[in-house]
Amino acid sequence: MSTALELAAASPGPYVAPWWLPGGNAQTIWPALLGRGFDGAASRFERERWATPDGDFIDVDFLAANNVPNDPNAPLLVLFHGLEGSSRSHYAQAFVHWASQQGWQFALPHFRGCSGELNLAPRAYHSGDFEEVGWILARLRARVHQPLLAVGVSLGGNALLRWAEEAEGSAAAVVRAMAAVSAPIDLAAGGHAIARGFNRQVYNRMFLRSMKPKALAKLVQHPGLFDRERLLAAADLYAFDDVFTAPLHGFKGTDDYWARGSAKPHLARIRIPTLVLNARNDPFVPAASLPQPREVGRHVSLWQPAHGGHVGFATGPFPGRRLGLPEAVMGWLQAH
Repeated sequence: MSTALELAAASPGPYVAPWWLPGGNAQTIWPALLGRGFDGAASRFERERWATPDGDFIDVDFLAANNVPNDPNAPLLVLFHGLEGSSRSHYAQAFVHWASQQGWQFALPHFRGCSGELNLAPRAYHSGDFEEVGWILARLRARVHQPLLAVGVSLGGNALLRWAEEAEGSAAAVVRAMAAVSAPIDLAAGGHAIARGFNRQVYNRMFLRSMKPKALAKLVQHPGLFDRERLLAAADLYAFDDVFTAPLHGFKGTDDYWARGSAKPHLARIRIPTLVLNARNDPFVPAASLPQPREVGRHVSLWQPAHGGHVGFATGPFPGRRLGLPEAVMGWLQAH
């Protein structure tokens, strides 16, 4: 069976989900937990710790040198992970495997607190963290002469889009082309969707199970940073963001954060080739909230297949492959 995630040079092609994997939730959960992924051994990383301008640090994982042929002209692929993601996330493993097979360089910067060690500053990360993304990309651009392409997944996709929107014409000096995969570009729509029904019982609980202990550890670092009892009582992302994410990053509250952090209202400001990929059955990103062609500029291509789930897009016979996603996205980026 040929990959169902094929992109033509000028525009995305169709995606057809495997017959044995029906529905947005199955297409989200199976690739993340049980999909076969790819053939061969997993790629190895080499980690660098970077000091940030505000006295903190981030950890950046690079594809190990022995995985990459000695090609001085090999492009650099930079991947920004999603909420509570890391270089261990299933999509990160798929993209780095693609890069290794192509002889590309690869870097995955961890948002603060996501590399396995709590960061130092009285802040964490958020969906609109475009200044952090800009600092990371500028530092990577300064160390390589090859073309740099960027992909953001979920939260990382929205943050990457917000960077390009703010950078406007200057983005082209840093990044050749980029893609946002399953990005919640309307944060309010996504935030409310994850707080309802099945989403609330599964995904909402999963995220809070990881985020609350990190926040409490941050409170030990910085006593009085926020109201501990309010955080413990937070039952959804709206409440969590209202007590933790929003005030720690300069927002008045969740509504202000979700409004100012959303990429959707500013897509027409982007000035580099950009693919925005969202499945219309994504449990986190309601189809009704997705942008229409008239809402984006000529540099932005929208790909909104009917199926795929959230960062799913499995292909092939049971138990499925995860390489279809990077093959498709990188095919589009290479063509542009």
